[in-house]
Amino acid sequence: MEFYTSFFLLAVLATVIGMRLSFESVWRLPTVDLDLSVIALPLVLASFWLARHSRRGRLAIITFAAATQLVPMVVREPILLLPLMGALIPVTILAICLVALSKKDSSRPPQSRS
Repeated sequence: MEFYTSFFLLAVLATVIGMRLSFESVWRLPTVDLDLSVIALPLVLASFWLARHSRRGRLAIITFAAATQLVPMVVREPILLLPLMGALIPVTILAICLVALSKKDSSRPPQSRS
């Protein structure tokens, strides 16, 4: 489950970063955002191949790519921290569920319910 979820997150991040870069000619990105996005996009795209067997690698790339998109915006506009803190609640619940699913013992057959 975690494998597919992390690959889906990587696909979403690649789409978001790619769209931000494609709209750069219409709405100018600050230099820091542009530089970080140009670094993050190839890293995310390469992670589909490079980190396909490493959960730690996929999670590190997801964290880095998300931080390159969020941190510069929050530094410029600190008020954006409030909706991000609200979004942290369902993300935390999702992370706890993913950890629980990854630790579930799949070697035992499911118990029959009578």
